Amino acid sequence: KWPENLDQESGAPLLCAGITTYSPIVYHGMGKPGMKVGVVGLGGLGHMAVKFLVAMGAEAVVISRSDNKKKEAMEQLKATDFINSSDGAAMRANMCSLDFIIDTVSGDHAIDPLLNLLKLDGTLVFVGASPEPLKLSAFSLISRRRKVTGSSIGGIKETQEMIDF
Repeated sequence: KWPENLDQESGAPLLCAGITTYSPIVYHGMGKPGMKVGVVGLGGLGHMAVKFLVAMGAEAVVISRSDNKKKEAMEQLKATDFINSSDGAAMRANMCSLDFIIDTVSGDHAIDPLLNLLKLDGTLVFVGASPEPLKLSAFSLISRRRKVTGSSIGGIKETQEMIDF
């Protein structure tokens, strides 16, 4: 059921980028207050992930390879923090700081540095699909019981839950 106060044109992104990010956020319990969640990439999927996380009360930390989107992330989307993944010092300063990461990037990129941002038992969830095989070190996983998983799009029931939210 579509809400009367939401025109379909404005709400259309919810039916793709919205449910693609909402589904793993809810499934993994990322949106709870006190959870600190990294969002890699600030395109359509990343925007939706940050919006949901902030609305649910989690701390959303945008991870991008340049500072170009920092102002947008912090001021417009109300992200809690921003990490420039090209800045080695910033990456080291944030090691073991995140409970979850949602990776929305659809291109080839380094995974191990992202895994190093996760706390003990942290989870990296891919929603962006790189056409290239992923490269990661087993040590990045086993050293802190980290997990890597993926998520596609949600079903009709979950889509309705998202729209109602």
